[in-house]
Amino acid sequence: MPNIFTRALGPLRILLPARFRPDIPIVPVVRLTGIIGVATPLRPGLMLSTIARTLERAFAVRRARAVALIINSPGGSPTQSHLILRRIRQLAEEKKIPVLAFIEDVGASGGYMLACGGDEIICDQYSIVGSIGVVGGSFGFPKLMDKLGIERRLYTSGEHKAMLDPFLPEKPEDVKRLKAIQKDIHAHFIALVKERRGAKLRGADKTLYSGEFWTAPKAIELGLVDGIGDLRSVLRERYGEKVRMPLIMAERSLLGRRLPGVNVVEALAKQAGLADDLISALEARALWSRYGL
Repeated sequence: MPNIFTRALGPLRILLPARFRPDIPIVPVVRLTGIIGVATPLRPGLMLSTIARTLERAFAVRRARAVALIINSPGGSPTQSHLILRRIRQLAEEKKIPVLAFIEDVGASGGYMLACGGDEIICDQYSIVGSIGVVGGSFGFPKLMDKLGIERRLYTSGEHKAMLDPFLPEKPEDVKRLKAIQKDIHAHFIALVKERRGAKLRGADKTLYSGEFWTAPKAIELGLVDGIGDLRSVLRERYGEKVRMPLIMAERSLLGRRLPGVNVVEALAKQAGLADDLISALEARALWSRYGL
């Protein structure tokens, strides 16, 4: 029936708006940008709860030939990175739609994990790619507290409940335990990259998974990305000059505000102190600056 209708429409097809014309290919675009995970209650980063509806809307676009992801992230939470990647792959397999990942400035650490959600990864000549590793950091204030005459009073139930408390001296056994957890997360990250990139990977494990990062030419040589290009040029080359590339954004309420995802409303209702915002901003700045940005 749709074919009969299309033929009957004939010359009138050109009068239809582009979004209704079956002969014009559509590739919806989703931006995955910023630090991954919660920064503060009032400044949530890129999380599954904030992007899930957008992804679902992109994959639900009728007659979509593919879904394009624009990625620009230095990483963040490994859990949120993995949750978003899983949702991308679930939707791609459910809708049987290929996914193209385009890295802009940075697709590193958790940002590269997001890129692995694509069936193909394309980046710019100067994009930073890689950093397949795990990092964690904190601050220690016990000497400052001693100098100021401040006493730390902490009450716990559980031998390791206060592990790596920044106001207490660091314990070697706590550091060892943390490194074991990081090693486990790193192993899962490596397995995921191998699963998604497969035979495309050409570098030695010692190099690929050292936490090092590279620009496009070296990343292509190592098999971490497939080529150099930009979204508009690549999509027009593959799907024709008339390809539509609608940017799918978060839904908006009747008042024009973006509707947050599941559970974000509760987070936004909480009060965040100035100190939390300042530390969050410093940590985000430090994460971006690792890649010269």
